[in-house]
Amino acid sequence: MLLPWGDGTVISHVIATFREAGLEEILVVTGGAKDRVEDAISHFKVKTVFNEQFSRGEMLSSIQCGIRALTHQTQAMLIGLGDQPQIQARSVQMVCDAYRETRSNIVVPSFQMRRGHPWLVARPFLGDLLKMESSNSPRDFLNTHNINIQYVNVNDPGILADLDTPEDYQRWQPRFP
Repeated sequence: MLLPWGDGTVISHVIATFREAGLEEILVVTGGAKDRVEDAISHFKVKTVFNEQFSRGEMLSSIQCGIRALTHQTQAMLIGLGDQPQIQARSVQMVCDAYRETRSNIVVPSFQMRRGHPWLVARPFLGDLLKMESSNSPRDFLNTHNINIQYVNVNDPGILADLDTPEDYQRWQPRFP
């Protein structure tokens, strides 16, 4: 998340993309590089929360940490990846617009019949995410609630990929000078 990307870092580009898509309230869940991430995004007006389970909890524990930090007024939560700077703001907007228009409890972007990120979960299903055991994954949540998912077709292969390896970074970075 702290690798260079454009004029900033991977995580700062993700936040900028979400802002460009019209999101005002952004919560960043931090882990092992907490201080460095907070420093890299300090120029944004975002809230951060530290996931104490980051070393053994995988993505689910970060999602659960984020849910616990939400206010009671929050009606839905968009779950994005901090290492996915290649997504397009339009894709983020399309997911949010689908929720606003339909009030579907789960909205997921799809590219060529494959679901990706960021996806949205409405308040009625946040409790289900909180109840999940650490042996489960967000994919398990989506599979369990597949009948409740509204898919939004986007023309954005970036929703399917994140930067897990140096090879991923090298593959995607030249596309985004």
